[in-house]
Amino acid sequence: MLMNVNNMLNTHDKGGFSLKTAAETETKKKLFIVAGARPNFMKIAPIMRELRHGAYPFQTKLVHTGQHYDKEMSDVFFEELEIPMPDYHLDVGSGSHAEQTAKIMIRFEEICLKERPDVVVVVGDVNSTLACSIVAKKLQIKVAHVEAGLRSGDMAMPEEINRIVTDAITDYFFVTEESGRDHLLTEGKAKDRIYFVGHVMIDNLFHQVEKIGRMPPNTLSTTVIKERYRNYGVVTLHRPSNVDDPAVFKGIMGALSEVTQDLPLIFPVHPRTRGNLQKFGIEMPKRIVLTQPLPYMDFLNLFKDARLVMTDSGGLQEETTALGIPCLTLRENTERPITVTEGTNLVVGVDPVRIVAEARAILGGTRKQGRRPELWDGHAAARILDVLAI
Repeated sequence: MLMNVNNMLNTHDKGGFSLKTAAETETKKKLFIVAGARPNFMKIAPIMRELRHGAYPFQTKLVHTGQHYDKEMSDVFFEELEIPMPDYHLDVGSGSHAEQTAKIMIRFEEICLKERPDVVVVVGDVNSTLACSIVAKKLQIKVAHVEAGLRSGDMAMPEEINRIVTDAITDYFFVTEESGRDHLLTEGKAKDRIYFVGHVMIDNLFHQVEKIGRMPPNTLSTTVIKERYRNYGVVTLHRPSNVDDPAVFKGIMGALSEVTQDLPLIFPVHPRTRGNLQKFGIEMPKRIVLTQPLPYMDFLNLFKDARLVMTDSGGLQEETTALGIPCLTLRENTERPITVTEGTNLVVGVDPVRIVAEARAILGGTRKQGRRPELWDGHAAARILDVLAI
């Protein structure tokens, strides 16, 4: 049975269990919390907020690797998500997977040797996750992996390699869904190190949706788009397998063009994707509205009211499931199967005919409704910190 910290003895109202107070603890554990790329910020934000509000026996340092380094893709999140400025910024920047991973490892090792943390908390599946886990483990520092155990089965995805390697050396496995636990047990991980805690991404989603509801009208730039298009869909595309292959990319864009006959589509364009649109000479239909990459709050304000989302992102599959928004995943697989088995997601691949057919089925009201998975309730961060505090 999946270890559910909600069901442990001495539970309190956050779903965890009773702990000694900081005053009762002789020494505080030192935590390094690592963020590097856009999805990481949404995942660490609830943990940082919970640390501010709760009485936890930790000294905490926030490490920003700089894997995403421009204003639109990282620094703005510290402001929007109420994350404090990092204690360390490694300023790694872009590069090949090997170059970026090596830079992170070298710079992260320096601060680990200086600070000697007790636990390094990594999230997700980006290069920063992998690099910092390896450094920590070789220095005999415990590794806690938030969003552990997810698998797509597709070794052509760099993220899949990062997930597998990170989980091979992790000490605390924090899983978001039953499939994560099953994969880890199959791979020989100890049952008592696997914790079903829910999903910090969903913690953050609920927090930010509530925050948007309190904002004055027209605070966010995407409000203008929503006023113009009362019914619309949202598209995101960035994976190399979709946007670097001219035939695949043109096929997807052709399908989107067909869908726009029924619904206008808003498309915040990743820099890589925009470059390939120009490189391959792909013309945009009038009812596809291109925007620059959006800060998270603007993007959330946009997709939370969409009729339909089409994406090759991982996190967006989960966020749409939590909000009950129909989602078509333009990939051949997903490492988040609960979004399909219980949620609103459907994996459709890149076949243009199927993309159009499934989009029209959704718009015609013939698709499943889905439901929110267990423990996706906004309290995952508290459960994680309760476990680490033992």
